[in-house]
Amino acid sequence: MKKKKSFNVKNLWQYYAMLIPGVVLTFIFSYIPLYGVIIAFEKYNVGKGFASPWVGLENFRYLFSQPTFTRTIWNTLYISVWKLALGIVVPVTIAVLLNEMRSEKLKRFYQTLIYIPNFLSWIIMAGVLMDILSSTGAINMILAKMGVGSVDFLGNAKVFPWTMIVSDVWKGFGYGTIVYLAALTGIDPSLYESSMLDGATRWQQIKKITIPLLMPTIILMTVLSLGSVLNAGFDQVYNLYSPAVWETGDIIDTYVYRLGIQQAQYSVGAAVGLFKSLVSAVMVITSYRLADKLAGYRIL
Repeated sequence: MKKKKSFNVKNLWQYYAMLIPGVVLTFIFSYIPLYGVIIAFEKYNVGKGFASPWVGLENFRYLFSQPTFTRTIWNTLYISVWKLALGIVVPVTIAVLLNEMRSEKLKRFYQTLIYIPNFLSWIIMAGVLMDILSSTGAINMILAKMGVGSVDFLGNAKVFPWTMIVSDVWKGFGYGTIVYLAALTGIDPSLYESSMLDGATRWQQIKKITIPLLMPTIILMTVLSLGSVLNAGFDQVYNLYSPAVWETGDIIDTYVYRLGIQQAQYSVGAAVGLFKSLVSAVMVITSYRLADKLAGYRIL
């Protein structure tokens, strides 16, 4: 029988001590505020505080009866799923293209160039996008040169969701590219050498070797992203949207902000937040189970 490994706490106390600040901060800012969930089941009054009248599930009934809420859920899923899909396809494509480049210097240059937007906050990115996408911005000037009419990227309800999707992918695909480039370095070069001796072209090598060997990483990154499928990007949407595009651009997070902060409907806002948290928790658990089954990934 194999003996279980025993850990000597005396020799590892430094590591446990390093965990204490993180545990304390997590307890203060993540667990203690959970008591505030009670607001979702009350008709909250600022003067009475947590002693406000108890209404049970009334806030949730009111919430699901609102057409704006169901529309908000659809907007969130639409934007988030497309971000997730393109957030996988684009980095994989760019990583494969960079991996095929002969010049290491040029490869590093492009890798650094596409990674820069990832360091910028959405406050800065919003200002950049407003300038680029305005009626007199660079994009519309290029479209005018091509004979295409001006497009209102931030004011047209039909165009706005795709503006959010494309700009988010543009900002974040550099990070994903690095992940897949790291996975590509783990592929045995002898596989490519053997395929070249068999007369395989570069495209055939990508199709038969690169993509299949990248598939476990692609599956892993995809299923781990499922846990955040209801996070369509509050920072991005809030800084770029307007009442003109609420019909297609309003997501759960911005909806909660308007209800809870701007309109002071604290109970309904808390109910929306609790609903989202419960669904997200289920998605996180599901995603990790899928990661275990499909990619052999386990936390413990």
